[in-house]
Amino acid sequence: MALVEKVHFGMAYSFKYSPRPGTPAADRPEVDAAVADARLQELQALLTRQQKATQESMVGRELSVLVEKAGRLDGQMIGKSEYLHAVFIENAGDTKVGDLVRVRITRSEANSLGAALIRA
Repeated sequence: MALVEKVHFGMAYSFKYSPRPGTPAADRPEVDAAVADARLQELQALLTRQQKATQESMVGRELSVLVEKAGRLDGQMIGKSEYLHAVFIENAGDTKVGDLVRVRITRSEANSLGAALIRA
């Protein structure tokens, strides 16, 4: 946990350990399931706080976004920022999949960022 706090991840995926044959840990006794669950919950809570703080710090910033697909809403496109955050671009105009566009981050959601396209 100290390492995760020091690094301050902007985004991370975490899972419970599962033994992999041939690895040194595969031959070691497993931690009690309740302890593993508690540890994972504690880690994920810290990662969620860090992700939220990172995303909130991006509001108002300009970022580059690689457009990956159309969104569910009319005129919306979805892509990934240079930091690999999911970004929903509202009123994306003639933007298409594969475009690299500049956006201004307008809001932070649970697992994504909202953005407005910066017109050239």
